[in-house]
Amino acid sequence: MPVPSKRYLRGYDVNRQRLAPLKLAPSNRLRLVFLILCLGILGLVGRMAWLQVLQASELEARARSFQIHRTKPLGTRRSIVDRNGRLVALDEERFRVWAHPRYFNFPGDDRGLVRTPLEVSKKLSDLISIPMRELVETLSKKSSGIKLLEGVNSETANAILKLGISGLDLEPYPQRIYPQDNLFANVVGFLNQDRIPQAGLEQSLNKKLLRHELPRKVRRSADGTPLPNDVEPGVFVGDNLRLQLTLDARLQELALKELKKQVLKWDAKKGVAIVMDVTNGELLALASTPTYDPNQYWDYHPALFREWSVQDLFEPGSTFKPINLALALQENVIQRDGTVFDGGAISIGGWKIQNHDKRGHGKIDFAQVLEVSSNVGMVKAMNQLSPSLYWTWLKKLGIDTKPTTDLPGAVAGHLKTKEEFVSRPIEPATASYGQGFSLTPLKLIQLHALLANGGYLVNPHITRGLTIGDSLYPKSPQSRKQLLKLEVTQTVLFWMESVVNKGSGQAVKTPGYRIGGKTGTAQKAVGNGYKPGLKICSFVASLPIGDPRYAVLVVVDEPKGQNAYGSTVAAPVAKEIIDALLVLEKIPPSNDKQMLQPARG
Repeated sequence: MPVPSKRYLRGYDVNRQRLAPLKLAPSNRLRLVFLILCLGILGLVGRMAWLQVLQASELEARARSFQIHRTKPLGTRRSIVDRNGRLVALDEERFRVWAHPRYFNFPGDDRGLVRTPLEVSKKLSDLISIPMRELVETLSKKSSGIKLLEGVNSETANAILKLGISGLDLEPYPQRIYPQDNLFANVVGFLNQDRIPQAGLEQSLNKKLLRHELPRKVRRSADGTPLPNDVEPGVFVGDNLRLQLTLDARLQELALKELKKQVLKWDAKKGVAIVMDVTNGELLALASTPTYDPNQYWDYHPALFREWSVQDLFEPGSTFKPINLALALQENVIQRDGTVFDGGAISIGGWKIQNHDKRGHGKIDFAQVLEVSSNVGMVKAMNQLSPSLYWTWLKKLGIDTKPTTDLPGAVAGHLKTKEEFVSRPIEPATASYGQGFSLTPLKLIQLHALLANGGYLVNPHITRGLTIGDSLYPKSPQSRKQLLKLEVTQTVLFWMESVVNKGSGQAVKTPGYRIGGKTGTAQKAVGNGYKPGLKICSFVASLPIGDPRYAVLVVVDEPKGQNAYGSTVAAPVAKEIIDALLVLEKIPPSNDKQMLQPARG
């Protein structure tokens, strides 16, 4: 093998001449290069200063936007419970199921693999109860943003999550549930599908029912781990307050059941039953029919969404007679042992007024006036009171004033002007037996509570306040204004007791208990007159007479039939309510001494 020449050793020609001989670079060139390098370094330092000093806050905000996850409040509402803690309304978490077929992927699949709608439907169909064929068709319509289902409960949502299918999203939202169905619909109301309150306490106490919620911000590290800094105070504090009602679900259920039975039996238009604690104005029951199911409000006519017992006026008829006698006693124009002569009819200002049975009862005392519900006796008793003073008392009782109450939609009654009332003798005459003016059932029971509690006008209400556990947030004390003397109210209650023992209220008589009551069968005013055949039947009771605690009112509108009276239509409902009330509130029987003696202070 030939030996390479020295000329080509080590890969180059040793005899080849250099193209440019080496020599020292000019000093100016070195300075120029150095200056360029310095300017570059200075630019980098300047840029770093610009980013870290002048743009620091902006860049930090941009970084935080990637690091921090913000969660908006769901807008949940506080629960509503009855006086014993039974749930009346609550928010439950529900989910919407969204599908994005272009991202369908099963656990363990390659990242680029996209599963077909059929493959996903086989796993999902049984969980959401949608037929497979229908589900496949739905998932094949679009590549993203398909709403599959709404109202999914937490159990089903967890089952869907366990499938681990990419491309299925669960959107949480609160849904208002009313577990008592129609039992409290007339006072609680409901939310529509956009969670906007439409009626009842849901609407009137909307702000109070909204939970205290703050937006949550969670800062995450590069690997997604939540970091505990930058958490605002109070973000994770739960709002467990509940709105407690004064209503008792047990009594409410019985009242509604009995009321429905009578309304159906007498083919009546509507009815209401109210139970009030006369010492503080708490309502233990406020049941009305017809009603609706707030969970499916769309199936009912909107007219049912209002509570007519606080919004509709009626002439109370004979149930107002005890209140009138109390006014006459208060002004000393009649006496406890006084009497009147009932001839069956009387002429006032050219108008003839008769008893309901067109019969006279002769000389009777005021207990008997209530027992036989004598219109003539009432006209003669109230004629002793000057029309001007009588009108002033009706005004003082708040007949034409909106009652102070937390019940939504409460309205004022209607009372003739003082000039009309005083100048026309027929006005005070008809008012003496409860006609010629109008009020709501709520106002009527408030006035009977006035008789039962010793003359104090208390405000009817159905909410106790916000509670947490067994603690009740304190409410401002209710102002009590005494309008009637104690001895006056006790006398009238004693007269009302005789109605139950001897008169038209015997249907509610309960052995061992002192109960006072009064029936009412009033003509129904339509427009400027009374329509023949239309009437409103009512019954009001106070108990126990020896130590009054409760008032019960039942009103049935437009019952049909010749034998439709307060004693036959309304009193049987009151009887069932009273019997239940005696048991639920553990009211002991009156002793023999109390049974024989009139109520005393």
